Amino acid sequence: MATNSTVDSTTPRPALRLPLEWIGVAPFFLFALLFLILPTMKIVIGAFQTPDGSFTLENLAGLFTPSILAAYWISIKISLASALLGCAIGFAMATSVVLGGLPRWIRGPLLTFSGVASNFAGVPLAFAFLATLGPMGLVTVFLRTEIGIDLRALGFNLLSFWGLTLTYLFFQIPLMVLIITPAIDGLKREWKEAASILGASNLQYWRMVAFPILLPSLLGTMALLFANAFGAVATAIALTGSSLNIVPILLFAQIRGDVLGNPHLGYALAFGMIVVTGVANAVYIWLRARSERWLK
Repeated sequence: MATNSTVDSTTPRPALRLPLEWIGVAPFFLFALLFLILPTMKIVIGAFQTPDGSFTLENLAGLFTPSILAAYWISIKISLASALLGCAIGFAMATSVVLGGLPRWIRGPLLTFSGVASNFAGVPLAFAFLATLGPMGLVTVFLRTEIGIDLRALGFNLLSFWGLTLTYLFFQIPLMVLIITPAIDGLKREWKEAASILGASNLQYWRMVAFPILLPSLLGTMALLFANAFGAVATAIALTGSSLNIVPILLFAQIRGDVLGNPHLGYALAFGMIVVTGVANAVYIWLRARSERWLK
């Protein structure tokens, strides 16, 4: 027994090895921790604190003031309008490319442009639209001087509800194209052939077969587009400044202390945005999981 214990005590233990396969994703986790998790925790905690650090619900109660409720309502309407239009236009574009009989060479440039445009936002996007459709924009001046159409006289104002919605469509439509194209590709040819054999027209096939299968993907993508527009801050601030009372602009002013000088109310505003976008993303994930069961 003594000999066995001596042998066991002298047997070298295997050295601990660092799992090298995790090194490649270490930057991702680091960036997620520094720029997503920690800031989110600070916002959530700050929404329930007073300036001296004690617990309070007054910040959340402040969200129900008329001006803040109006800002949330305008933001929801802009996000919903851009999501609906983005889904409709993007779906039409993707369907035309995948199933519409267009030349195959169009698909590559369209998806490449969509990948770039879906990430084009902020100050550059606002400047591009101001230079194009602003009061002294290229298209605005051309229509007024060469054709005699005054967009301002017709009621169009880029620094308004529909102006911001139009600007959001620049990245909403490409994002819809990128997400819905694989879903349309997942429609099996056998389904359409079976419908044709049974005497269904093309309209009946889309109404009874294709559209019900794509509906979860469409609704999920619309929820994602809604969250994408609702959380857009830099584009709204750079384009409209303080002329449109939406949540991102109100949040920016509150954090800077331009209005009430209460950053913790700004945290509450951001917390409300997190809740709205979180619900929208949860709906997207749930609907996407349902659609993948048919499209595998």
